[in-house]
Amino acid sequence: MDFLPLFLNIRNKDCLIVGGGVLAARKASLLLRAGATLRFVSVNFSEEVINLASENHAELITSQFSAKHLHNAVLVIAATDDSAINKLVAAAANQKKLPVNVVDQPDLCSFIMPAIVDRSPLLVAISSSGASPVLTRKIKELNETMLPNRIDQLARLLQSYREKIKTDIPNFSSRVNFWEQLLESDIPELVYSGQQELARASLEEKLAAADSIPKTGEVYLVGAGPGDPDLLTLKALRLMHKADVVLYDRLVSDEIMSKLRPDAEKIHVGKARANHSMEQESINELLVRLANEGKKVLRLKGGDPFIFGRGGEELQTLAENEIPFQIVPGITAASGCAAYAGIPLTHRDYAQSVRFMTGHRVAEGKNLDWKSMARDQQTLVFYMGLHGLENICVSLIDHGMKASMPVAVIQQGTTKTQRVLCSELGSLVEVAAEANLQAPTIIIIGEVVKLRNDLEWFQSGA
Repeated sequence: MDFLPLFLNIRNKDCLIVGGGVLAARKASLLLRAGATLRFVSVNFSEEVINLASENHAELITSQFSAKHLHNAVLVIAATDDSAINKLVAAAANQKKLPVNVVDQPDLCSFIMPAIVDRSPLLVAISSSGASPVLTRKIKELNETMLPNRIDQLARLLQSYREKIKTDIPNFSSRVNFWEQLLESDIPELVYSGQQELARASLEEKLAAADSIPKTGEVYLVGAGPGDPDLLTLKALRLMHKADVVLYDRLVSDEIMSKLRPDAEKIHVGKARANHSMEQESINELLVRLANEGKKVLRLKGGDPFIFGRGGEELQTLAENEIPFQIVPGITAASGCAAYAGIPLTHRDYAQSVRFMTGHRVAEGKNLDWKSMARDQQTLVFYMGLHGLENICVSLIDHGMKASMPVAVIQQGTTKTQRVLCSELGSLVEVAAEANLQAPTIIIIGEVVKLRNDLEWFQSGA
């Protein structure tokens, strides 16, 4: 983050604009909307600036800029077409530790002006940190079309009840839950359709019944997908923003964690081979305890929680304890990693079926149906199979699979650090050892792997 986004209160405060032309007028209009008291300094002023100053009781100072003009200012804008004057203004403001913006010269700015979607009291500020003003404008246009026309009226309605709700619901967690329930109720749509009085009546009714709202929380079992945050579902993102507390696994990427509600409590419960930060039974008990405290609990798992994610075990415990829950499937690692590696899991010419297996059973010496797995016209996918890789290769070859069968091992699939190692089944163990692959990995075995030569598209590190 190149700049810290802030909202500055400049109402009735002195702001200095150096310049008297079109740029100065444009910046002045924005400051006036925020209630600033303006002074302009310039050797001459356009008619637009003169009219603007007259209508808003701004002071026009006909003079060359000097440091004395900074007296009492809380914010400075240099809006001239003279780079020497702009540099002088920036230097003087910096010396006095005043925030300064120089129009179209970001290297001289201590702050920059964002594009603004103004639905006061709701404001959306958008910036590309000067990288692309056109991109910023496009995102502003997108926000303008997405926000309902009367969202400002909704914001004012909610604002008018803030103190009353704070008094009536003193517990912070309960109050946050109440606000979220309001925004998921009929109230927003009533406001958007112009039915203000009905919206207010509905809010009053819900506030009166606040004490009767069940105190038991809820658990959201959410699949975070294989790593790329763009693969999160819309529902997953919505619930991630609602959660009071998050129990997350080690396979959930930092990029995905950054999308959580900032004030949510985060508890790492990840498990790696022979290294469990928390046993499964303890995780189950923690989910129940947190929900019984009235909290909205997000159980965030990599991939899909119902495919080798032990999600079913956790939900059985919740059901036994009558804890409400929701399930949000995620893109499982097999399909996500295969797609980003350019490997279709099924294909009319090569594979009419696909099998998902966990490598833990191989590593633990469990008996598997290797004979059926060694058949042609199918794709095998092993999750967590790196530790049992040698056993997988030997067992498949011993049961009839050809040693030349194409294999791909995908490490950190769908992420910027994705690695794809392609080999043949008979030589995979040696090739993987030389490559020093690290978990998490997905192993794909089958003729479909050779299609990667034509279908590879994702560039890791981009």
